[in-house]
Amino acid sequence: MHPKAEVSRGFTLIELLIVIAIIGILAAIAIPNLLNALQRGKQKRTMADMRDLAIAIESYNTDNSMYPAAACQLAGSPQTVGSPSFGLLKPTYIAVPPTQDGWQHFLLYDPGTAPDFGYDIESYGRDGIAQSSPACGTTTDFNDDIIYTNGTFIQWPEGPQQ
Repeated sequence: MHPKAEVSRGFTLIELLIVIAIIGILAAIAIPNLLNALQRGKQKRTMADMRDLAIAIESYNTDNSMYPAAACQLAGSPQTVGSPSFGLLKPTYIAVPPTQDGWQHFLLYDPGTAPDFGYDIESYGRDGIAQSSPACGTTTDFNDDIIYTNGTFIQWPEGPQQ
């Protein structure tokens, strides 16, 4: 080896800055997509839990010719799913009724009144606040309510969400 020959043993500052810039660009692209996927997963879990609860309610109705009443329900206001009335569903119709949506807010249950005697199961979405005027059909915001009524979703998320 020649005495004046230098051996390169590391990276230059420019090379390190380029690598850090590339990692930053990739992170800026990936993180919003990851956060969106997490919220979408919470929506899908909420919808699956609402379907499972509805199946248990419908099975109870088939056997008893009535929907389970919401205990201590105020006039016109839904009851949280964790109410004592859902003790009637355990364990025959559902092992453990889901009580909270994907965002850890209580699901709401409204057994309805005459003449239809239907029921509503509702999630207030990511923000946990009821919409003042929910729209029927699809929604595009994670904060929008998800509403399941009498065996079908009447308001549900679909497509890209905000």
